[in-house]
Amino acid sequence: MRIWKIIVALTVGLFAAKGAEAATDLENTLYLDLKYGRVIIEMRPDLAPQHVARIKELVRQKFYDGIKFHRVIEGFMAQTGDPTGTGMGGSGKKLKAEFNKEPHVRGVVSMARAGDPDSADSQFFIVTKDSTFLDGQYTAWGKVASGMEFVDKIKKGAPGSGEVTDPDVIVTMRVASDVKDRVAY
Repeated sequence: MRIWKIIVALTVGLFAAKGAEAATDLENTLYLDLKYGRVIIEMRPDLAPQHVARIKELVRQKFYDGIKFHRVIEGFMAQTGDPTGTGMGGSGKKLKAEFNKEPHVRGVVSMARAGDPDSADSQFFIVTKDSTFLDGQYTAWGKVASGMEFVDKIKKGAPGSGEVTDPDVIVTMRVASDVKDRVAY
């Protein structure tokens, strides 16, 4: 009788895990691979449909592959998405702000921008510590579902500016639905 209960429990667990995998929206999931491991980001088109669409477009162009984390402030955030690595560059296409009520808590992914609310382009940041003072001022478009331990390992920048010498890079970034082998490298 005891063996039977174990078999039933394992079978139920297996089906539950398969159901969770099937429920994942692969078209709105990103695999951001760092040298430390894979970060899985759940995109939120319900919050920022234009930003999510643009991020997916850039990812499918492999725009983010090799891009530096040029600004990383310990206890705040890690910023990337500038092909020049200076914090001044982008893809050349500005996005109209889609500010929303999503709080900027640990793991939230949001667009970087200049002073103009409609100046977001390709740069984004991952919040490493709750930073709700950003709420309503930056477009949150996703959240890290797993891999924050790898985000935490990204090389930190200088105190204050966050400017990073010899920064870590995005190895690859892919939309999950485009990836045949979904096992982390």
